[in-house]
Amino acid sequence: MNRRLLRVLLPSALLLAATAFVVAGCGFQLRGGAPLPFQSLYVQAAPASQFATLFKRAVRAGSGGTRLTDQPGEAEVVLQIMNELQEKQILTLGGGGRVSEFQLRYRVAYRLTDSKNREHIPASEILLKRDFSFSDQQALSKETEEALLYRDMRNDAVQQMVRRLQAAKLQS
Repeated sequence: MNRRLLRVLLPSALLLAATAFVVAGCGFQLRGGAPLPFQSLYVQAAPASQFATLFKRAVRAGSGGTRLTDQPGEAEVVLQIMNELQEKQILTLGGGGRVSEFQLRYRVAYRLTDSKNREHIPASEILLKRDFSFSDQQALSKETEEALLYRDMRNDAVQQMVRRLQAAKLQS
């Protein structure tokens, strides 16, 4: 019985080891946090902005040394979150004029300026959309699903913002 088990497991173990060596040898690495191209950053947003809170947390966790400041004058660049909107639009109606599908939208309008008020990223927008089905009989669970979809879109928008700032080129 042990020989039989050995015959089955040995090829699998050898294949797994060979795959690990090939992946390690080709230079594969998990993507780490790339540094932002500036030393200090001020985030100007509405006080209750969940996006700004998550974005600041992401910068602290993986920006490679970018410092968040409390005053715009202390920062090399200022990220202005001009608008943050959650929208809900009816996509389809079912029998009797009841809503059967919604489209959720999450928008973040922003711009990046420096201490001399020069624009490095002009007014831009991140727009995310999600479609979801709706049923009156499951209204409570659909409300929870909607809240989760908005939370996921907010997290996706934060990651997009980090990547856009990593790619920003600052003019001297």
